[in-house]
Amino acid sequence: MSFSDPLGDMLTRIRNAIMRGRTNVSTPASNLRGRVLDVLAEEGFIRGYSEVESDGFKAFEIELKYYEGEAVIREIKRVSKPGRRVYSSVKSLPQIRNGLGIAILSTSKGVMSDTAAREANVGGEILCQVS
Repeated sequence: MSFSDPLGDMLTRIRNAIMRGRTNVSTPASNLRGRVLDVLAEEGFIRGYSEVESDGFKAFEIELKYYEGEAVIREIKRVSKPGRRVYSSVKSLPQIRNGLGIAILSTSKGVMSDTAAREANVGGEILCQVS
């Protein structure tokens, strides 16, 4: 099974699991998805994730994070899509909810959050926004 937007598929799975109040969600594994999940875990939006293998395919089992019954991730949306890529320089990186949210970027130095990109002084493709 092939997807035209694998990262968008993962974000939709996370969004749907949060709406249903699930604690875990699984998604097929890939390098880009793993790097985005690393950023989400570093920034405290998910508890963590692990790689599992079922039926010969690798998948990520994502543990969602809740605080006082509410999901930590309030909104997660794809910015740069296959039909419309969105790039930003370091000077014009967006502020998400006045710094309470993050934008995840794919830069020449790897996948990182907007704050890390400002510190490294690099811009790149804005993959998604999380708040």
